[in-house]
Amino acid sequence: QVQLVESGGGLVQAGGSLRLSCEASGRTFGIHTMGWFRQAPGKEREFVASITWSGNVTAYIDSVRGRFFISRDNAKNTVYLQMNNLKPEDTAVYYCAALTIISTTRGRGYDYWGQGTQVTVSS
Repeated sequence: QVQLVESGGGLVQAGGSLRLSCEASGRTFGIHTMGWFRQAPGKEREFVASITWSGNVTAYIDSVRGRFFISRDNAKNTVYLQMNNLKPEDTAVYYCAALTIISTTRGRGYDYWGQGTQVTVSS
């Protein structure tokens, strides 16, 4: 099992920056990819960014590319989402998620999820 705990959310004005952190614990040796998702009020959860646990292969949705940057520190079992030039449209609950190697080979989705951290961007 993998446990994920997000932190770093808060209230920020448009144009500001925040860095979200996600600390993983448990069977982290089985993780293939870490991802960040977000869910705005009344909206479906959407993918934001991901990074492989080893290899540093990253992916972003177009709306955040160039503004958001995902990174990891394996020694600390932590992934980060650096969010720059925040916009009101970025307001959402941000969730950290982990995809295991086994689930990847079996065509499954993300296995584990954090509780979420609120990001609110005011204009």
